[in-house]
Amino acid sequence: MRNFVFYALIILAVALIAPRFLNSKVAPASAPAAAKVATFEQSSRPQNSSGGTFTVRRDARGHFKVEGRVDGRRMDFMVDTGATVIAIPEREAARLGIHPARREYTAQISTANGTILAAPTQLAMVEVGNIIVRDLSALVVPDEALATNLLGMSFLSRVRWSHERGRLVLEQ
Repeated sequence: MRNFVFYALIILAVALIAPRFLNSKVAPASAPAAAKVATFEQSSRPQNSSGGTFTVRRDARGHFKVEGRVDGRRMDFMVDTGATVIAIPEREAARLGIHPARREYTAQISTANGTILAAPTQLAMVEVGNIIVRDLSALVVPDEALATNLLGMSFLSRVRWSHERGRLVLEQ
């Protein structure tokens, strides 16, 4: 329940910000025939070159989950258009070599369970399929506040994306 409320508040925050991004960033609803199709269980390996199209099918719960790479290290994400930035729990950030000190937890995030503090950070490169985005804002969130990595708008606003018939299409 706590995670649900946290996600709901993030979605609300982005709903206020996203419209200005959507007018210029959302791709047409039709996906090219050459689009790569992936599911969480069976995802394509990232390629070395950037550009192209990557398609993700929603899972049984209606979520879009992708395998990605952050600064070269493999990470699983749930795509969240309601998250302003990429959000990573502390345990996952530690795998990336990111260990913020307590004094670095300066970003206040409001949730139904109260306000939590997160540590702002920068990610040099995030890859999803053959899509590569560099120099991204992210937040390191306490483990108890977030169960999974969220691929938020700091990534999504830098690619074209569309949603149709249970598929999310990312294009660069």
